[in-house]
Amino acid sequence: QVQLVESGGRLVQAGGSLRLSCAVSGRTFSSYSMGWFRQAPGKEREFVAAITWSGGSTYYADSVKGRFTISRDNAKNTVYLQMNSLKPEDTAIYFCAAKYADVAGRGDRTREYKFWGQGTQVTVSP
Repeated sequence: QVQLVESGGRLVQAGGSLRLSCAVSGRTFSSYSMGWFRQAPGKEREFVAAITWSGGSTYYADSVKGRFTISRDNAKNTVYLQMNSLKPEDTAIYFCAAKYADVAGRGDRTREYKFWGQGTQVTVSP
């Protein structure tokens, strides 16, 4: 059973930075492509960023491109989301997710992912 545990969310002022982490249990972390999604109150879960199993390719939502960076450390079974220049509209619960590397798609759709974490709250004050 694969388990994902996010951490690093908190209250931050607009313009600030946060780094989210997602620790993944299991010995096959390097076989998963990983993604970050977020969900604001009353809204659907939306794609934020994705990274391939090797870390060689990344993909971002237009709303975060240039501000957020996804990375992974396969030796630590961890994926990260560095968030800079945060805006109030970035406020949401952030979820990490794992998909098998051979599942088609670039990682921007929730249905591609097999495993999900419980989420970590990010709140950006004006």
